[in-house]
Amino acid sequence: MAVMKTRRAATVAGTWLNEAVSFVVFCLLDIVDSLLCLIYKAADYLFESEWKPCYCLSAKEPITATRGKILLSHNNGESKILTLSRPQELSGRSKIELEDISETLYTRPSLLSDLSNVSVNELNKRFVKVIRSDSKCSDHHERTKTKRRKSITKSSMTVNFTVVEMLRGKIKPQNLNRDVSRWSDCDCGFCTSWASTSDKDHSLFVQTQIPNGVITKEDVLFIHGFISSSAFWTETVFPSLSASSSPYRLFAVDLLGFGKSPKPADSLYTLREHVEMIEKSVLLKHNVKSFHIVAHSLGCILALGLAARHGGLIKSLTLLAPPYYPVPAGEAKPRQYVMKKVAPRKVWPPIALGASMACWYEHISRTICLLICKNHRLWQFLANLLTRNNRTVNFLIEGFMCHTHNAAWHTLHNIICGTGSKLDTYLDIVRDKLKCNVTIFHGGDDELIPIECSYNVKQRIPRARVTVIEKKDHITMVVGRQDEFARELQEIWKTSSC
Repeated sequence: MAVMKTRRAATVAGTWLNEAVSFVVFCLLDIVDSLLCLIYKAADYLFESEWKPCYCLSAKEPITATRGKILLSHNNGESKILTLSRPQELSGRSKIELEDISETLYTRPSLLSDLSNVSVNELNKRFVKVIRSDSKCSDHHERTKTKRRKSITKSSMTVNFTVVEMLRGKIKPQNLNRDVSRWSDCDCGFCTSWASTSDKDHSLFVQTQIPNGVITKEDVLFIHGFISSSAFWTETVFPSLSASSSPYRLFAVDLLGFGKSPKPADSLYTLREHVEMIEKSVLLKHNVKSFHIVAHSLGCILALGLAARHGGLIKSLTLLAPPYYPVPAGEAKPRQYVMKKVAPRKVWPPIALGASMACWYEHISRTICLLICKNHRLWQFLANLLTRNNRTVNFLIEGFMCHTHNAAWHTLHNIICGTGSKLDTYLDIVRDKLKCNVTIFHGGDDELIPIECSYNVKQRIPRARVTVIEKKDHITMVVGRQDEFARELQEIWKTSSC
């Protein structure tokens, strides 16, 4: 009993210590990010001869009329669509739906601001209780509610002016071979290989494995996770499947902005763009009629997006550590809710600190990319030296470092945070309209995405089968056990084809 009390006390003390240290650290990071904003403004002007807009500038008045080439269309007080001028100027793009753009890009309150909002909300709740207890103030209470509704409607129409400036810059017709990277991005042959290719459509980089001497039965699409690449599959599962003379045609993509795929500076890296690039680069280009999907982490969201669009073509869905955080009913800001789940602003565990720095701080995360991604060749050389050219370490580092900050920042917010309650819709489509098998794997020691996320998916799709791989984390659930995982995949595909 005494031991249990001691452990409980230690746990409580550790929690409070983590909270206290986290508060101090993230308050300091709020200040550092603001200073870095000024530094990057000056650096961008120095190196690129123009001021570059960022998402941390303050909001201005709602824009309700044509401004340059952009018109905001309002529907019931809520901004829905950006209509652009001439479609031919945009290579066929005539509109951008604001629903695809997460407000977490430009609305990330500081820790102090969050605390003050919590305090104000608590005071408001108490104030409302007092008013309700006084019957004589009922009329005043109704007027207060009416004003609140009006203010909410007004705020929903507000669009951060910085976003419009960013979009205006991104929708200008550009030659993608020119200025493909910013001064803070890597311009090595590997990272810019897509710009020098003869492929004028700039499709995704796709690695394929077609069986030799065996009749191809079915197609399988592999989608990697956040800041990774197709090598996550081709260096692990592909050789294992080849060794067994697999009759499957395998496709592994480098997602838009990652690996050897295009990293256009004018892309917003929305779910729509990612999915359409996969459709163009794999489904259409290789004449894929029906297929299985294997997706990891972030890739699970794209897999569900594909399933929602091509339900009749999906033969099976295999999801590894899906980042699904159900948004409570009535939650006013679903994307903000998901962002706080993904990046809780804690210093411990270290993975939470890394996720929080990448998610909450635009300029700190850009600095991390500047130090790591721009110098990935140096880090790869040192890693090879220390690990004696360990291939596993090499491809993991390559996938982790070969992207741009623009791609990572927008993908993180517009897909992982920005899907919000959208995933509910996709999961419902899979549950109600698709008959394919749904299999979920999750590492028992995964500190990045909790196991509860997989069980949340199962709760939404009862027929889904969840397998927890003990003593494995977010990466080692595949890397290091690829032969076993390949056998599990083949069993899934076999039963799904019956």
